[in-house]
Amino acid sequence: MTIDLRSDTVTRPTPKMMQAIINAEVGDDVYKEDPSVNKLERKLAEMFGMDSALFFPSGSMANQAAIKLHTQPGEQLIADKWAHVYNFEGGGASFNSGVSCKLIDGDRGMITAAQVEENINPPDFYHSPLTSLVCLENTTNKGGGACYNFSEMEAIRLVCDNHNLGFHLDGARIWNAMVAKNQDPKDFGKLFDTISVCLSKGLGTPMGSVLIGKKDIMIKAMRVRKVLGGGMRQIGFMAAAGIYALDNHMERLEEDHKRAAEIAETLSNQSYIKKVEPTETNIVIFYLKDDISEENFLTSLLQKNIKISTMGQGKLRIVTHLDYTDEMHQKFLNTLNGNSTDIKNFKS
Repeated sequence: MTIDLRSDTVTRPTPKMMQAIINAEVGDDVYKEDPSVNKLERKLAEMFGMDSALFFPSGSMANQAAIKLHTQPGEQLIADKWAHVYNFEGGGASFNSGVSCKLIDGDRGMITAAQVEENINPPDFYHSPLTSLVCLENTTNKGGGACYNFSEMEAIRLVCDNHNLGFHLDGARIWNAMVAKNQDPKDFGKLFDTISVCLSKGLGTPMGSVLIGKKDIMIKAMRVRKVLGGGMRQIGFMAAAGIYALDNHMERLEEDHKRAAEIAETLSNQSYIKKVEPTETNIVIFYLKDDISEENFLTSLLQKNIKISTMGQGKLRIVTHLDYTDEMHQKFLNTLNGNSTDIKNFKS
């Protein structure tokens, strides 16, 4: 039995999801004739109370399209220093849109309205890039699945309104945030101009993200998706998986959060652990003590058929998900506890 906790993207479709995929009604989505895709887009637009939605093959492409829709070359967006749009999308903001990023030193990947305000370039100072967009990430990936307080996002919205800035949410794991905080998706729809949501993380589909937004912004989304190479044909098979996941996999995210909290608590009690970040959702970030070899620690887990992620600079990540069972969970907790007796083998 392999326990893969590197990411919530490693899941495979459940039997019922596979049945939904097999039975999907499909058409050519480039012509907007795929009924399953159209149904998914309507479902998500209505869920968030927004005007329009468009299916993308990946979350990175959906985010990059949003940046392109909000900006012009030479402009600048504001984001946290750990933001996915900056760290994990291959430099796409500069490559695709010709914009730079003003990075803020936030708290676990989250920034404040005051920080946004003080990092906006004066619009009449033509020596600096024109600030045109603010990007938030909820939950935060490198921040360990942290969730924004809604009041802070409302305050940032006010700053954006006062300075005529676009407001985009990278909501790859927004489902986890909404479940953890008991939030209404329509409240997010009222707040942001565009929101990207991922179906292949916590919800467990094979692929796909959707960009949701206001009509005046989304009117050019099809063209941008085409330019980025995101036009797809009978993609309704994957849209059907998304519809099934939205209807059946939302509430079970609480299980992922509970298991992540138990892992965090177990790690906190180990002699080889220096620090465990606060754990709100399904991501656990932790650090080994300075005299512990990360390579030896990871090798020890691999020898027990357990996979986790390293994010560099001593940051290790565990992500719970749909395919992580109770049996796996108990084995993993027992392994973490047992590792304390093997600590001499981890030292550098």
